[in-house]
Amino acid sequence: MPSETSLTAHEILQSGQHSGLSGRFDVPGDKSISHRSLILGGLAIGTTKVSGLLEGDDVMATGRAMQALGASITRDGDGIWHVTGVGTSGLVSPENPLDLGNSGTGVRLLMGVVAGQPLTATFCGDASLSRRPMARVTDPLAAMGADITARDGDRLPVTITGSPTPLAADHTSTVASAQIKSAVLLAALNARGTSIVREPTASRDHTEAMLRHFGATVRSHTEPDGTHVVEVEGEATLTASDIVVPRDPSSAAFPMVAALITEGSDLTIPAVGMNPLRTGLIRTLREMGGDIEITNQRTEGGEDVADLRVRHSRLHGIDVPPARAASMIDEYPVLAVAATQAEGVTRMLGVEELRVKETDRIAVVADGIAAAGGDVAYDDASMTVTGSVIPGGITIDSQHDHRIAMSFLTLGMVSAAPMTVSGCATINTSFPGFADSMNGCGAALRAGEPS
Repeated sequence: MPSETSLTAHEILQSGQHSGLSGRFDVPGDKSISHRSLILGGLAIGTTKVSGLLEGDDVMATGRAMQALGASITRDGDGIWHVTGVGTSGLVSPENPLDLGNSGTGVRLLMGVVAGQPLTATFCGDASLSRRPMARVTDPLAAMGADITARDGDRLPVTITGSPTPLAADHTSTVASAQIKSAVLLAALNARGTSIVREPTASRDHTEAMLRHFGATVRSHTEPDGTHVVEVEGEATLTASDIVVPRDPSSAAFPMVAALITEGSDLTIPAVGMNPLRTGLIRTLREMGGDIEITNQRTEGGEDVADLRVRHSRLHGIDVPPARAASMIDEYPVLAVAATQAEGVTRMLGVEELRVKETDRIAVVADGIAAAGGDVAYDDASMTVTGSVIPGGITIDSQHDHRIAMSFLTLGMVSAAPMTVSGCATINTSFPGFADSMNGCGAALRAGEPS
């Protein structure tokens, strides 16, 4: 329960300049792995113990949905979660619609789970999630034999009746998306034969790694033209296997950028996940001149992790190649903030996937930077930021997008006048305690007032 002085539940926050971030900054568990821990634990036979689970709103929504589908999920006093599964064919039709709140990952992965089993479930979410397109997930699931109806063709609510004998998939995706790939792989667990998913470049591979961890047969390779191919053997049996969730590199992005751009900062962020398909932002910031020292590299719970030491740096603009987008797609909003403080021009290319996140993140980020006095341009697939002084002194509507809210609170740390951000309660979907943790390391965030 947040204390009376906690900023966790505040809808409006204000961020101003400070004298630098220092000390140790503990970011929460990885959101992608946390979702999959509850889902795959619920599809396994036996009880899986999960430590380090992100207890944010999105992951909790996935947990409640898995409970409604028949899995047992409990938390003990030491913060360890226990997931007792029912097997890949043991889920049941829920009595009520599955409300995934704001969680695009949760709803799309669970659609795959339901599509591969003989049950019916209706998926719904908040206003933001209900605007997001679902066809690129539901179309390949329908091709595997699921019966699917949706509002306006591809918007929530979506009702799926899974097939008792799902067909093996042979799906080629036009975008590198872990959500599309994962939905198909999860539906394929009960299909006969080998299912194949192809994507133009490799997206996050947590689903493949965790399926192997639970005993499924998964193969992957990259073709000479760069196409990434994943295969999973159907009629799989998953066996409970304990999971240690590493700290989320997407959440670490905010204190990392904040430390790089604020004078006097010297911050340590321990045990951050270093999966190569998640470290594009670290690579990019170092290319921009960021002083990010990677130390104590190790393996915990089957995932590569390391400690990061981040110090204030003079950044310079670069061109971020399109091929890197899949490894840092959630980090572009805060990269744009870093780019406002870099000398010269930073071009972010091939980022059209940002248009179908919680918001149209290209437009919302660019318009917000421009409103704060920055120099920015964008089109459907790119964003260009030229470093400049940011006057600030305005209110930004995050449109209830957690990464937008945290990005503009980070920008407020270097703007000439404080920045006020509305819609901050949604930060709890991925980073409970964000503002309090920032202040604990020297930031100057406080509750804001309605404009």
